[in-house]
Amino acid sequence: MAPTSIERASASSSTSIPPWKYDVFLSFRGADTRENFTDHLYTALIERGIHTFRDDEEIERGSEITPKLLKAIEESRFCVVVFSKGYAYSRWCLDELVKIIECVKENGQTIIPIFYHVDPSDVRKQTGSFTEAFVNHEKQYEEETKRWKAALREVSNISAGWHLEHGYESVLIKKITNDICKRLRCKILHVEYESKFIKRFVNEIRRRLNCKILSVGENIVGMDFHLDKLNSLINNKSNEVRMIGIYGIGGIGKTTIAKAICNSISYKFDGWSFLENVREIGSSCGLLQLQQNLLNDILNGRNIYKYHNVDEGVNVMKDRLHSKKVLIVVDHVDNLSQLECIVGKHDWFCQGSIIIITTRNKHLLTCHGVDEAYEVKELNYEESIELLSRYAFKQSLPKDDYKNLLVRAIEYAKGLPLALKFLGIFLFSKTIPEWESSLCKLRRKIPMEIESVLKISFDGLDDMEKDIFLDIACFFKGKDKDFVSRILDGCNFYAESGIRILVDKCLLTVSNNKLDMHDLLQHMGWEIVREQCLKEPGERSRLWEGEDVSHVLTRNTGTKAIEGIIRDMSTSKQIRFTTRAFKQMRRLRLLEVHRDVEYDSMMKYCKDKCIPREHLPRDFTFPSHDLRYLHWDGYPLKCLPSNFHGENLVELSLQSSGIEVLWDKKVFRKLKTFLREGRKALCDNKRPSESVIDTVTLNHNCKWLLEIPEFPSSLREIDVHHCCRCRVIPSYCRIASNQIFRYNGKGISLLIDGSSGVPGWIGHQNLGNEVIMHLLLNWYENIDFLGVSLFSLFHINPVNGFEEKAEGGEDLPPCSLKCELSFLGEQFRNCG
Repeated sequence: MAPTSIERASASSSTSIPPWKYDVFLSFRGADTRENFTDHLYTALIERGIHTFRDDEEIERGSEITPKLLKAIEESRFCVVVFSKGYAYSRWCLDELVKIIECVKENGQTIIPIFYHVDPSDVRKQTGSFTEAFVNHEKQYEEETKRWKAALREVSNISAGWHLEHGYESVLIKKITNDICKRLRCKILHVEYESKFIKRFVNEIRRRLNCKILSVGENIVGMDFHLDKLNSLINNKSNEVRMIGIYGIGGIGKTTIAKAICNSISYKFDGWSFLENVREIGSSCGLLQLQQNLLNDILNGRNIYKYHNVDEGVNVMKDRLHSKKVLIVVDHVDNLSQLECIVGKHDWFCQGSIIIITTRNKHLLTCHGVDEAYEVKELNYEESIELLSRYAFKQSLPKDDYKNLLVRAIEYAKGLPLALKFLGIFLFSKTIPEWESSLCKLRRKIPMEIESVLKISFDGLDDMEKDIFLDIACFFKGKDKDFVSRILDGCNFYAESGIRILVDKCLLTVSNNKLDMHDLLQHMGWEIVREQCLKEPGERSRLWEGEDVSHVLTRNTGTKAIEGIIRDMSTSKQIRFTTRAFKQMRRLRLLEVHRDVEYDSMMKYCKDKCIPREHLPRDFTFPSHDLRYLHWDGYPLKCLPSNFHGENLVELSLQSSGIEVLWDKKVFRKLKTFLREGRKALCDNKRPSESVIDTVTLNHNCKWLLEIPEFPSSLREIDVHHCCRCRVIPSYCRIASNQIFRYNGKGISLLIDGSSGVPGWIGHQNLGNEVIMHLLLNWYENIDFLGVSLFSLFHINPVNGFEEKAEGGEDLPPCSLKCELSFLGEQFRNCG
């Protein structure tokens, strides 16, 4: 038989899976088959995971098809029409059939006719039981009758139909469902025994009763707070699809919180899935497996759709999930592609669906467009005591004899549930001396069970990001972000980008522009460096512990592996720095020799006594050309080493130093910041010819300086407010109006050439300061010189202590600025 027009329309449709809402639309006459054949067929289709629409209205329907039913026909891939003996008596059924044929011709759907105890020729020719029905129709609906008859003829001519006249209905139903499965490219399931069917039936009842509970453990502390926060974010009164992100440091409890919220709200949904540890499963089994796992959960093990790649899986996911209100938790995501293939967009899901994503990377949530992101914070002190006590003592409160030790353990864990749980289990039933010994060991080496969890985030960084993390962990925790960025940029690490990535991945925090990280993350960083060479510190990239630094510098075991050294003179014994000790450190980037506040105080009140200093021979040399940061408190020599390589230096800090000659013949092309503090003036004040220095700070003991040393024209800010004896800025110094000059002394002397104008730093003077301006003797020969006019109003800024010029002036208390102008030795004094 030649194919009909509707068969040709079906065949010409795309072979890819279109975004149908339903797989099957059932068309039938309720009075004939609702409670027998059609009900059995519907149940069989649902059991096979075939999404089927059935109109369940049993009341007498009106004369027209409802919009809901019309929409269901349009959104169904297959239309199964059950012709029964009384089918033609229903005008509703006949109108439905006409609509089905129209949709097939427009959208390429497929009609599957079933002739239930009726001959196909009776349907085609309107004979038999169809004759009487149409006799009645022709009397009242002449025009409609023509369309109905044409529709019946066209459908009854379809070759791929089913005819039940004799035999078992169950056999036919099985054949029909298998046929639809084949067309949907599904797996064909074998006939199941009754016991298996009963088991599945019980499982379905259990699911509907929400008997599937995810394990969240026994000793849970602070969960109510998290659930309240998440419920407020999930609150879905508008019945929209909501995507909620949960992020935080590894071991903070994101998975446990997600399981708890899942247990508390899953009963509200048609189906739900918890995809645990997506990072690991995705890397080992692939994204395709994750898609299949999700569909199996949502369809209760009836995922009968067969697809061979992720792209096909995406189409099936969108098709299957579009009609169900679902709850999906995607746990431990570390790659955007995982989200794109599993929970791509909001319009994949039915209204009211909730998607929860847990990750250590906040940036992933932003990129995926979640509606809300919730950061899980560390437990507070009381919660930490309770959680640790539950594991260590099997009770909510600590034992009296262990309270002091418990405080030390809590200080170590810093509110991280993973660490608190490990400590509690590890220290359970141990004696007080054993607690003491264990806590001392933990200070030196982070347990593998904790490190392995935290290190996952570190392993996901690129090489530059790892270097930034390790530099901050070893040297710069608690330091100013701008200061650290300046140095790391000098190392070509692209600090701004790298720091942002570390913050997004919960490896770093920035508060009040200070860099910080969890203590255990810092311990992990230390351990990563130690593992570079367990036996010999000189083979490691970074040295920060006093014993290791002393070991390397006294035994001369330094190697080219060393990139950074920090030495705290106040906590280490005095050692002798030698050229030999540094000889092999050709890749040294960072060197800091510093003292703490206590040491500084001792220096201040014991000026004439012998205070331990680092000894440095006069012939000391630095071998490294890579030095970016040099900080040396109390640098003992009068000048930097003759072979000092400063071309890559970014930050130079010589506090309380004896240095007198800085620039000499040295080149500082990249120097950004110079900090100096000392009694002696810089004898060599020649301006360096090649430098981009933009910040100079002369602190505390620089009050002995009488003249500001010369600095390059790139200078953006100079802070000499401790230099109370300094009176002169040389004529070469051109400080523009957008630059800042801080001064806190009693007077300042400025020599100008007449055409440079009054510098902007005048507006930063304090109350009572005296400014003296000297004009060159030949000022009258300069044709650009027009004269000098100086008038300013200042007000006290309680924040930074400096005076700032008022924009209006009328609402601020005026202050006097004493100005003295000198022309050819003749002085004109103006006191305002």
